[in-house]
Amino acid sequence: MWGEAIVGFGSYRYRYASGREGDWFLAGFSPRKQNLTLYLMGGFQGYPELLAALGRHSTGQSCLYVKSLADVDMDRLRALVQASVAHMRAAYPTTA
Repeated sequence: MWGEAIVGFGSYRYRYASGREGDWFLAGFSPRKQNLTLYLMGGFQGYPELLAALGRHSTGQSCLYVKSLADVDMDRLRALVQASVAHMRAAYPTTA
């Protein structure tokens, strides 16, 4: 658990130019009141084809919002999560 409401998977260590650093999850999930929220720390810029075929959703910078898992194509969702985690592991080689 990351906080009180997010289930996170894996972790990576980040460091800002200011010197501030910390640990965060590679991918996470939280069943919020309005949406199911998936946190994909790799963002969505490199996956327009997957998002276009995913089904009903919206996005924030690193958040994918869906009303119900029945609204999305589970194979494409799985591929999106795997691609995001692979991106983060490549960007942060010491990830868990």
